[in-house]
Amino acid sequence: KEVALYGSNGKPDWFWELNPAGTVPVLECDGGAVVLPDSDLILDKIQEGAVEGGSNLKPSDESIAADVKQWRSDVSKVLPVGKRAVQQGQVKDLMTLLKSLDDNVKGPYLCGAEITVADCAAFPFLWRIDDEFGPLDKEGCPKLKSWLNKCCETEGFSKTVQSSWWWWW
Repeated sequence: KEVALYGSNGKPDWFWELNPAGTVPVLECDGGAVVLPDSDLILDKIQEGAVEGGSNLKPSDESIAADVKQWRSDVSKVLPVGKRAVQQGQVKDLMTLLKSLDDNVKGPYLCGAEITVADCAAFPFLWRIDDEFGPLDKEGCPKLKSWLNKCCETEGFSKTVQSSWWWWW
């Protein structure tokens, strides 16, 4: 279940007991026996079938699996550069990195015809970058922008778009 953790009193005590580090997101599964306080670990567990439909995100062959692994690595490289762009105005470095990734988009999703955990990992960050600094197609990243548009047409992605991202970095 989805739980709101932000409000006038901050995170509730039960959340701190669940995850003493206080980080989000968190996935509790197996009746509470497993608590995953990290996006990458959560995505791995989801594609293993921890949630209904999650196994549909598992790559259908080794070639796609290799692409997923590469994209997830690439997304982890975007995060610190994106943070510097937001906090220190180093947008040029971010756009240079994104341009280098643009040619890697297989289309319509990052790794081809299937939605994978690579898309799930990348979407919140690249959507936010496009919203803050884009549009990405005007910044020399037409394939990434096309991918974002495709994701936004997909309910699983579009319902995650927030009007406020103050907590993002």
